[in-house]
Amino acid sequence: MNISIGELAKRSGVKVPTIRYYEQIGLLSSAPRSEGNQRRYGKTEVDRLNFIRHSRELGFEIEDIRELLAMSAEPQASCHQVDSIARNHLVEVERRIESLMALRAELERMISECGHGRICDCQIVEALADHGRCMGDHKH
Repeated sequence: MNISIGELAKRSGVKVPTIRYYEQIGLLSSAPRSEGNQRRYGKTEVDRLNFIRHSRELGFEIEDIRELLAMSAEPQASCHQVDSIARNHLVEVERRIESLMALRAELERMISECGHGRICDCQIVEALADHGRCMGDHKH
């Protein structure tokens, strides 16, 4: 396989500027260049980019992905560290879900208290202007 960056983007679902960024930060190796100075990619890069894209879709941070990629290069090693990264990510996802649920409850409360009158009497605007009027901690 000897594909262009455009074809790599198409096959992986990752935009060209993002591919260049991943090369810049070292998540993806710099591609060899053709005689016409075009980047050329193979199956290894397609597979690696699919791994990165899927990891990002699941919300993993770049540094976690970097570690996961390094560990995947040692298939016989213990997966303890991979498990640890995934567990830490799960804790963070659960924290965000809890925060979003609190945010939803606060927005539902604000909307339910709306009198559907004029802006000058709007409880939603009042609550947005004064955090003290909120019922719970909903920082996102």
